[in-house]
Amino acid sequence: MQWKSALAIYVLFWAFSVFLVLPFGVRTSEEAGVPLVPGQSPSAPANFSMKRIAIRTTIVATTLFAIFALNYNYGWVTPDMLDWVHPSPR
Repeated sequence: MQWKSALAIYVLFWAFSVFLVLPFGVRTSEEAGVPLVPGQSPSAPANFSMKRIAIRTTIVATTLFAIFALNYNYGWVTPDMLDWVHPSPR
């Protein structure tokens, strides 16, 4: 795999991982015991940290990409194994 392809796939894993990571560890102001700021929605996160989200996302994306890269190199799961509609004869 070329490095440009690997980088593009890693960016896709990172973008996907953001949506996996965002809901975890989120607490509302009521749950955290923090008073609401005027105009703040009661369902808004009490202590959102973009740095913490970026670190968690990077860890998850790197792990998923490492599994993908190892599978790409060693061929543990191939497209033929996933073709349940028209399996190839063995």
